[in-house]
Amino acid sequence: MTFDQFLQTTAADNPDVESMTAGGPTSVDLARAAAVEVDRDLYLEADTRGLSLSELLETDDFDPSPSGSPLDAFDRQLALAGVHLNGKNPTTVEQFFQKAAVLMPEFMMREIKRGQAMRPELARLIANTTTVSSNRYTPFHVDTSNNARLSLRPIGESAEVPQLLVNEQTNAVTVPDYGLALKASYKALRYRSTSQFRVLLWYIGFRMQTDKIAMLVKTILDGDGNDNAAAVINAGTSGVLDYDDLVTLWSSFAPFEMNCMICHVDALRTILTLEEFKTPLAGYRFQNDGELFSPLGAALVRSDEMPADRVIGLDTRFAVEEVVTQPLMVEYDKIIDQRLEEAVITESVTYAKVIQEASVVLDYDFA
Repeated sequence: MTFDQFLQTTAADNPDVESMTAGGPTSVDLARAAAVEVDRDLYLEADTRGLSLSELLETDDFDPSPSGSPLDAFDRQLALAGVHLNGKNPTTVEQFFQKAAVLMPEFMMREIKRGQAMRPELARLIANTTTVSSNRYTPFHVDTSNNARLSLRPIGESAEVPQLLVNEQTNAVTVPDYGLALKASYKALRYRSTSQFRVLLWYIGFRMQTDKIAMLVKTILDGDGNDNAAAVINAGTSGVLDYDDLVTLWSSFAPFEMNCMICHVDALRTILTLEEFKTPLAGYRFQNDGELFSPLGAALVRSDEMPADRVIGLDTRFAVEEVVTQPLMVEYDKIIDQRLEEAVITESVTYAKVIQEASVVLDYDFA
């Protein structure tokens, strides 16, 4: 997805509420929204139920959106407060606080999530997301040491049935808390429009997602603490990355499928300029909209936290799972009381291996 395409989807998610609440064929009924009192207690109730404020407002007890509604429940609260995010005269940050300070934390979280969506690569790299209630999580271990035991074969009388041995890993992984404090003087933000403020929040979400990709890369390279680092194969010639090396990496995946490659920008530049990949269609797509082609059927993902001389190949269906203790949260009390002098954004997440053989590392500078 290009940035322009993202902006179009974001605009669709945040329609001009002013025109929709002034009557006419697309007007929105705010009667039920007006019956909902959004306060600190409502945030606490959402936390207790494991929901965001937006999700809580959509439940039957509050203001569920009818089918085809142009505004969701939180958008209707913004409309009710007279907060406009788009149009020629978007609400300023100061006006937002004057009209509905209690809505600011949820507004920030929604926009940070939209910033995270600007790096959709992370979702492509994860086989599964698991939510746990403890900060310790033990991944399961699949014994793949003897492939013959997994072969489909006729079973005669009293013959041994092939077994897939699954148990827990020896070591649990810790799910750490990550936090980011947005420190900004109220003076610096008070006259900014909400449309300007949204760009800052998008950037925060974008950076958080980039950091999580780096965490995932480290898990693939080093393992999750259970002696399950990805296997490393060497290129044909140290210091050189060529087409034959990529084919070797691809061929090492049987019976898995190498459907993704993660690499540093230096390796990415080398791959993009290999003669074997200079097809007219690939060149057109890259030059026209920056879309990377898929060498050997594998999507390219850039991560500059990767060692510059290594390329990760992986089967994203089986390689890594995301473990979440606490999803993205914005501390609402500080924002409401301190007016953004310090907004704390937190998330508890880590990554664990699923099938070790579903990721392989190519080292092309091993001298």
